[in-house]
Amino acid sequence: MPCPSMSVHSLDLAALALSVKDWGQALGFSHVGIAGIDLGEHEHHLRRWLDAGHHGDMEYMGAHGNKRSYPAELVPGTVRVISLRMDYLPGDTAMAQRLAQPEKAYISRYALGRDYHKLVRKRVQHLAERIQAEIGPFGFRAFVDSAPVLEKALAQQAGLGWIGKNTLLLNRKAGSYFFLAELFVDLPLPVDEAQATEHCGRCQACLDICPTQAFVGPYQLDARRCISYLTIELKTAIPVELRPLIGNRVFGCDDCQITCPWNRFARPTAESDFMPRHGLENADLAALFLWDEATFLSRTEGSPLRRAGYERWLRNLAVGLGNAPSTIPVLEALQARRDHPSDLVREHVAWALERHGV
Repeated sequence: MPCPSMSVHSLDLAALALSVKDWGQALGFSHVGIAGIDLGEHEHHLRRWLDAGHHGDMEYMGAHGNKRSYPAELVPGTVRVISLRMDYLPGDTAMAQRLAQPEKAYISRYALGRDYHKLVRKRVQHLAERIQAEIGPFGFRAFVDSAPVLEKALAQQAGLGWIGKNTLLLNRKAGSYFFLAELFVDLPLPVDEAQATEHCGRCQACLDICPTQAFVGPYQLDARRCISYLTIELKTAIPVELRPLIGNRVFGCDDCQITCPWNRFARPTAESDFMPRHGLENADLAALFLWDEATFLSRTEGSPLRRAGYERWLRNLAVGLGNAPSTIPVLEALQARRDHPSDLVREHVAWALERHGV
């Protein structure tokens, strides 16, 4: 973070903050807020979550000391964080109906289009450059789910919403189908009023709908049972007792968002990069399972699906096929991978075939 070349005392910081919000919205962000760097109780919540082991194999969640809870330790000189929201809902993809079609592959809505990291980060960088063009050099660093940052906590502090019972950030006008990004700055901009109240009330639809009962209580997620963790983060075999509960969800899970009443207000995105690609919103499990690695790499170029890798992609699909009806395409697809060179894939294929009595 470079040192500023001009005194902040010469700036109209209130006017600059308003301009930052206008510039952010012009760049495609739906909501821009400014937070301080004292995260208070959020740090204690993270520590309790880690101590309970609810992060599973995600060792990186506790691997950076205090940097996740103290922005100024991650980026020295930081005094404010500009928090930004970009909506990603790709229109009516009828994904809820896909869950009722067990032969179809369910892929989380956010992963149907291009990977959001580069697009969103580029927009945040453009915002920083626009600020710099206005005031000259200043210290900043942009983040998009790429460093030890408590992004939901910062967004709540910046007034973008509240952290709901499903542990996602919720906004009364936009639900939860959005990405978050942050711009750490050394400018003492006026902060926005934090979201001090939550609006979940007595509703617990998200807790009740979770297929694997991953919520151990309101605002408490045990990632080790979360389908998003199991299909994306977990590098080893999916626990046998959880496989039948996963259904046809092969990359992520949206159940706690689909059922959330506030997502009635989620607005479809205008970003073309977030639109579904390669027919993934309506793909058959069996067809995807027959992709060879070259096809997988070609069809997932620039996609969040690359995070799983080909071997775990097949692992996830094998579970989905094990939960699918015993049709000829399903059985033939599984039989074709019965002798796959990967122990991980073979084990899940054998489980799936056993489910079909083969």
